[in-house]
Amino acid sequence: MIINYLHKIGWFVGLVLLQVLILNNVHIAGYATPFLYIYMILKFESDVPRNALMLWAFFLGLAVDILSDTPGMNAAATVLLAFLRPTFLRLFVPRDTLDTLVPAVRTMGISPFLKYLVASVLVHHGMLLTLEFFSFVHIGALLLRIVTSTLLTVACIMAVEGIRKK
Repeated sequence: MIINYLHKIGWFVGLVLLQVLILNNVHIAGYATPFLYIYMILKFESDVPRNALMLWAFFLGLAVDILSDTPGMNAAATVLLAFLRPTFLRLFVPRDTLDTLVPAVRTMGISPFLKYLVASVLVHHGMLLTLEFFSFVHIGALLLRIVTSTLLTVACIMAVEGIRKK
């Protein structure tokens, strides 16, 4: 049990530092920015209570917000993601395997995992970038940024999934 929490705290610190120090400075063509820190929320076990998941998501987003000097945008988007995550799992995972599932390509299969991943990342990025723009005047640029950032984040998460051993 304590090893599990230490493992999660290690991922928490590592992903926050990676996001803040490196990935926040990556802007491909001025639009696409990977937000890899949400990988931690996506990889929680399916039997984790929603309230606990939302608490982890809040502190993860808050850490990124504090270190990135953004006023609560990441916290709001990650809490929304954590709130909707059980719904996305129910949509894309067969009912018989939902009890103690850790979402991954190996446990879900490539197609259901990719659907779960794209839906989750799209919701997170839609919320985050809408809060960042805080206007619908440049709706085209907002939609382009949401789509390109989603594609880049999904590609990064799939790369991490490919190199993880379990």
